[in-house]
Amino acid sequence: MILKRKILMILLAFTVNVYAQDNNRYQINIEDPSNQLDAKTASNLRTAFNEQYPTFARLDGYRTKRNVTLQIANSETESIKAKAGEIKVNSAWVKGKSLDKMNKELWNALASNWSSFSKDKRKGYSLTFVSKDPNLDPVLRQKLIDTYFEVYPTLVKTFNDKSPKDVLFVVDTAYKAVAEASGNRILFSAGYMKAHPTDIDVVTHEGMHVVQGYGYGSGPVWLTEGIADYVRYKYGVDNVGSKWSLPAFKETQSYKNSYRITARFFVWLEQNVKPGLIATLDQQLRAHQYTEQSWVNLTGKSLDQLWDDYAKNPNQVQLKYSDKTSK
Repeated sequence: MILKRKILMILLAFTVNVYAQDNNRYQINIEDPSNQLDAKTASNLRTAFNEQYPTFARLDGYRTKRNVTLQIANSETESIKAKAGEIKVNSAWVKGKSLDKMNKELWNALASNWSSFSKDKRKGYSLTFVSKDPNLDPVLRQKLIDTYFEVYPTLVKTFNDKSPKDVLFVVDTAYKAVAEASGNRILFSAGYMKAHPTDIDVVTHEGMHVVQGYGYGSGPVWLTEGIADYVRYKYGVDNVGSKWSLPAFKETQSYKNSYRITARFFVWLEQNVKPGLIATLDQQLRAHQYTEQSWVNLTGKSLDQLWDDYAKNPNQVQLKYSDKTSK
């Protein structure tokens, strides 16, 4: 109980921001056919929902239900029981309770759905970590946290000093891809991380997406993902340990393949055409100033011409991968 109250205090400021932005996106339907709730109690329950559930949904991760049903269930709970999409209350407990007590009890009930929760701060940066996987290896969890604090501040200082300094990690058992970033939240697949526990530089790739913050319509997806993998190559903390590398060139490849294929092309460009090119393109994308003409303006050649040059001599590149075992 003490831990859950501490969690509530930690998230208070975050709750206010989310409530202001998202409360209209979540709806509650109170089912009380026997009229066991008086008007004031029902109103306080709605207010507590609007103040707590959007924060829970934001931290909860993957497709948290937006429409929620609140039921009177005196036989199932002594106070409040809650999960995504469903809240159950004991009418005797809730009667006469203050809004503050409802808020605390509702948050405690919602947070009990997570296997673990923590918030760490180091040198002006913070990381909120929510795991919905009871089997998440604590060693892996700590490695993900340490990787964030090791690499993310460098990405912020190098590419975008206006990036969020408070980032959220969610490890979700329902999410089946690898990882994705949205705003300041990075969502990890519990299944993928269990199968690939050494791939800690997923944090570097997705952390760069947070730093990119391009918004919609800034540029092609292949460019966004290519930059993120280029950054993983250059700033990753243990690519050797995860057996991650940039693939050798093949004639069937294209710069539009994204990810590692595009990233290797970018390394070649940085070493043979124009140092600092990728950082400049990153700036243009964030400012929504990128066009295909950007390549000509910055290098004197079109993108297709640059790829042709790369295809003629793809091995004119020196690759060096980060390796924690050698440090």
